[in-house]
This record gives sequence, C-alpha cells and structure tokens, in this order.
Amino acid sequence: MQRTFKTLSFVPLALALGAGLLASAPALAQTKLKWAHVYETSEPFHKWSVWAADEIKKRSGGRYQIDVYPASQLGKENDINQGLTLGTVDLIISGSSFAAKAFPRIGVTYYPYTFRDPEHLLAYTRSDVYKELTAGYEQKSGNTILATTYYGTRQTTSNKPIAKCADMKGLKIRVPDVAAYLAMPRACGANTTPIAFAEVYLALQNGTVEAQENPLTTIEAKKFFEVQKNIVLTGHIVDHLNTVIAGGLWKKLNDADKKMFHEVAQEAAAKASLEVAAREKELAAVFRSKGLAVAEVNTADFRDTVLKTVPFEQFGYQKSDWDRIQAVK
Repeated sequence: MQRTFKTLSFVPLALALGAGLLASAPALAQTKLKWAHVYETSEPFHKWSVWAADEIKKRSGGRYQIDVYPASQLGKENDINQGLTLGTVDLIISGSSFAAKAFPRIGVTYYPYTFRDPEHLLAYTRSDVYKELTAGYEQKSGNTILATTYYGTRQTTSNKPIAKCADMKGLKIRVPDVAAYLAMPRACGANTTPIAFAEVYLALQNGTVEAQENPLTTIEAKKFFEVQKNIVLTGHIVDHLNTVIAGGLWKKLNDADKKMFHEVAQEAAAKASLEVAAREKELAAVFRSKGLAVAEVNTADFRDTVLKTVPFEQFGYQKSDWDRIQAVK
C-alpha cells in the first residue's frame, strides 16, 4: 500500500507540470512570415523593411518572425502582388500602379503632377481621400495597405537640353510600360520605348534611346549620369510605394496585432521617406559637380499640356479624386 500511495501521489504533480507546459505553449508559438520587394539591399526601402521586421518581432515578444526577401528574390513586382492572393508572400512593397489593377481609381496618384512635392504626398496619406482609395483597394483585392513611402520624384535625363514640353517632340525616351508613366512624355510628343530596366544604361550609351526618366536617387544608383549630359527637373510624378499585407493574414490578426503591424509599417515608411528626400536635396549639386547640366523648367507648361491631352477616364481614374488630392494641404 505504501508503494501504491507514492505512485499515485506523483500523478497529480505530473499532471500539474503538464498543464503548466500546455498553458505556456501558445506563448512559445511563432508565426513565420515572408516580406518581399524588388529593391536592392542598398536602398532605404530594404533597410527599413528589415528594421520593421525586427521591430514587429520585438514588439510581439517573438511571436512573429519575418524574413525580408529583396531584389526580386521571390519574383518580379507583378509576381509578388499575385503572391499576396496565392499565399506565397505575406507582405510586400509595391507601387500604386499595381494596386490599380485591382482598383483603378487608386492609380490617380500616378497621373502626372498630382503631387506638388514629397510633403504634399505625405499630407495625402493622412487625408480622407487616401482612406477612401485604400479602402476601395482593400475591398476589391482583399489586401490591406498599411503605409505609403515616398520613392522619389521622377525627373528626365537627356542627351540634349530640354526647356519646355515641346522640346521633347520626337525624343526617343525610355519609359516603363505603365500607362500613367507614359502620359507626360507622350503628351509632349516624345517617342516612348519600354526597355527593360537592367538594359537602360546600355541603351542610353549606344543611342538606342536618347533619354529616360527616374528619380535622382535612381539616376545616381544606376549611374545614368555617366551616359547622359542633361538632367531636366520635370518633376512629373512624385512616386511612392505601398506596404501591403495579405488579406488572409490580416483577417487572422487580432486587433492589437493589427494596430502593431500598422504602426510599425508607418514608422518604417516615414523613416525611409525622410532618407530618400534628404538625399534628393543633395543630388542636384552632386550632379553639377560632375559636369552635368541640371536645368529647372516651368512645370506648369508640362502639367497643362498633360491635362489638355490626357483624359483621366482612359486610365479608369476620376478627375474628382485628383481635384480632392490637389486640395490637400
């Protein structure tokens, strides 16, 4: 009897220990997520994505482990957008032109001269029209935009000086095959060519095209200044990227985690935006020091030509959305 009593007395202790381990199991569980983008590891968009991934892990007490995949490791931009629906990625950074495939109205932010400057773009992200457009995207795509980052203001480089819109007539210019990007050059009479981004430097060097357009930070990073003599500050699109979370994941998050993901994404976007804007302000002087002609132009001439010749409706945009964004202070 004594031996049996000892055995039985051990059972409650074992059950108690087991219950304690089971109770602590959820705290030890970790959800692994994939965050994908197409940018290089040297760019602010990657740097602050990694920061955000680490910050989410820290603030969640280790419940989320997010691995960031840069430089198209998980596919090109179209692929990673599809991946949100397919479940192959959980978070991405991507342009509004891709969001517009699900909800065309949000693409109005790429219509030339929608934003005056980076500050106007960031003010827009705090506005009612931003909430309305991102909600429309969420309804159509099922995914949620957590934050928007300033990517850079698109400028033009050319082999010849450009002072006004009409000077671009007949100019062979490389432009990404995105309708809104094509609007300004075509309105000014340029001949647009959609050359793959990796081939642009060589195309400029051998004369396949005479010009291209990109933010100053990209012109620096890709060394286009080595094969172009003129930088023309057309400022035609204040470009930006969205941090998007897959709808399937978003629905699984509790309210506290949704708030955390949203706050961290916005903090990362703000930090990256400031870094890009600060570097842009330095680059005009940098390019001039390299012997390039950096020309300011009357952007109203370019804007008015676009407004007269490029209807919003052909892209699925609404002029009323553009007017509301123009009014944002």
